[in-house]
Amino acid sequence: MSQLSGKVQTVVGLVDPDQLGRTMTHEHLTMSFECCYFPPPVGDEAVAEDPFHMQHMHWLRQNPYACHENLLLQQETAAVRDELLLYRKAGGGTIVENTTKGIDRDLPTLRQMAKDTGVHIVAGAGYYVDCTHTEATKKMSVEKLTDIIVSEVLHGADGTDIRCGVIGEIGTGWPITESEAKVLRATAHAQAQLGCPVIIHPGRNPAAPAEIVRILQEAGGDISKTVMSHLDRTIFDDGELLEFAKLGSYLEYDLFGTEMLNYPYNLEVDMPSDNQRVKALAFLVKEGYEDKIVIAHDIHTKNRLTKYGGHGYSHILKNIVPKMLTRGFSQHQVDKILIDNPKRWLTFK
Repeated sequence: MSQLSGKVQTVVGLVDPDQLGRTMTHEHLTMSFECCYFPPPVGDEAVAEDPFHMQHMHWLRQNPYACHENLLLQQETAAVRDELLLYRKAGGGTIVENTTKGIDRDLPTLRQMAKDTGVHIVAGAGYYVDCTHTEATKKMSVEKLTDIIVSEVLHGADGTDIRCGVIGEIGTGWPITESEAKVLRATAHAQAQLGCPVIIHPGRNPAAPAEIVRILQEAGGDISKTVMSHLDRTIFDDGELLEFAKLGSYLEYDLFGTEMLNYPYNLEVDMPSDNQRVKALAFLVKEGYEDKIVIAHDIHTKNRLTKYGGHGYSHILKNIVPKMLTRGFSQHQVDKILIDNPKRWLTFK
């Protein structure tokens, strides 16, 4: 463990935290999201079968999960590699790649992308939401799950010698299932052993993040080294957000670039615009949480790549940062969110 202490573990090896630069803390570079396919609106079946035409781009932005082809990001390795080169040119340094077991993690491809582009890539250990757990996974004890997660960090995952540098995104739905709760407890046990960063995908309910923190804490997890993802689609009330922020996790707004009228996984949620996300970050900074904010795009479908008219991995650097600077953020605060906070989170204790 002393070898990992004070370092960040990427898919090509250990690096000094000061080498990371600007970091997107929640992205996918190669994965399948077919587990979360959502049927198209009645009458739109033909469009869903062949949506990649200019006249269908608006439909695809509104219904990204209604097309099987759109969910196969792993088919776009060349396009993603090109985008990482653009990301680096825009000033990006590191991507935390959140693909875990169950959604087609591909560590050899991630390592090759890192070598080809010079972008640091940190891979994720562990398990996604319950519907992606195999029957064998669901039968495992917490101790067995812990051993697997620890091994993915210390020795390599998926039969490779490529080591994960973060646990997550660990997926949960709402309510949290028995299998998901076991994985959360295993995550906490592994984190206690390793002193490593953890990142969580909470269920789509305002109560979910706090319940996850409770489970992690009771199992010995370190909330100060844990990121709670997707807050921009989960907690909307300012009072509830501040109550959650007091629990001490990093607060991640990671759906920049996603704007849709109806969010199919929870129709009660009004997906915010990027302007509203910037406003939420400004609120958290005003309330004293600038040291606990991290941001990203969570790209996980083809339509969000620039190849298909999407915003790509450089959207935050090229568009959101300038917007933040016109809305009262100092350059120092922006650098904390993009550089300092991710660096502190990703560094092993």
